[in-house]
Amino acid sequence: MSQAALSSSINATTNKDPADVRHNWTLAEVEALFALPFNDLMFEAQTIHRQHFNANEVQVSTLLSIKTGACPEDCKYCSQSARNKTNLEKERLMEVEKVLEAAEKAKAMGSTRFCMGAAWRNPKARDMPVVLDMIKGVKALGLESCMTLGMLDEDQAQQLQDAGLDYYNHNLDTSPEHYNQIITTRTYQDRLDTLDHVRSAGMKVCSGGIVGLGEKAADRASLLVQLANLPKQPESVPINMLVKVEGTPLANVDDLESFDFIRCIAVARIMMPQSHVRLSAGRSAMNEQMQSLCFLAGANSIFYGCKLLTAENPETDQDTLLFKKLGINTETVVDDSSNQDKRIKTSLVNAQHKDLFYDAVN
Repeated sequence: MSQAALSSSINATTNKDPADVRHNWTLAEVEALFALPFNDLMFEAQTIHRQHFNANEVQVSTLLSIKTGACPEDCKYCSQSARNKTNLEKERLMEVEKVLEAAEKAKAMGSTRFCMGAAWRNPKARDMPVVLDMIKGVKALGLESCMTLGMLDEDQAQQLQDAGLDYYNHNLDTSPEHYNQIITTRTYQDRLDTLDHVRSAGMKVCSGGIVGLGEKAADRASLLVQLANLPKQPESVPINMLVKVEGTPLANVDDLESFDFIRCIAVARIMMPQSHVRLSAGRSAMNEQMQSLCFLAGANSIFYGCKLLTAENPETDQDTLLFKKLGINTETVVDDSSNQDKRIKTSLVNAQHKDLFYDAVN
């Protein structure tokens, strides 16, 4: 692809009108983005990032496992699959009161969104009343709420929406081409159907994937094509780096090169300019410099706390120290009705630093 054609593709992502965000990315276009010189890619990603967000704010969430282990799915990366011999201790669905205690602590640490995950193929009818009470309790604390419970049908999605759930997480995990090498107990279409049910019910979508699963570079491009070309792009896009767990089939897969991971963040930012791109699992293996490059590439969301379900995560004080070094603040929750005010604020903040930059394009 020519540089002129690629620049045209990138420029088409810069319009701030949600109706004009692109949903027709081709694999060739995305592979061309990945092939850009690293400095050029970072510049393009940061330029687009500043057009839609305050470049020095990061949204902070906390993730809690509300039901751990014994999942019937065969995801080859997962410590919670009953098919993988990881010796993970199984735990029943948590009591509502304990979940809300954890949510209060998360809010005190600075999180603005509280995410709850259950190791289920799909929630059962007997569990829904408890889950709905958790959502209502978290919302009463003034936090945004998110859940990941496996596959949903239309009725379950509507129940979650009626209870006030803000976000539902359901990752595509990898490309359609690589998917059957990782998971066989549910199809790619099953995942897309759940996202349709979530969106139709009126909730926001949190959907991303995992890189470092032994996939090819083309698979990383294909995953981002799938996400960006959804009828509406996910409001939250977690990019996870595989956390290798002993006892899983992927425990000994080769590590992903750090720059390849950073490129994934940058390309996701260019393709999904209005989405929060979350630097998610795998941060415990990243040094401060790598995380900083991810923020520069357009990542603007993380999880606080020492655990992501069962995986390690940096301690909150480590993140606070890194934010201080980088001059990053935690993003405040803005109601949808105030999105215009947020865009104005972002423009003003960026304008304050306009004299620090010059237009290298013209």
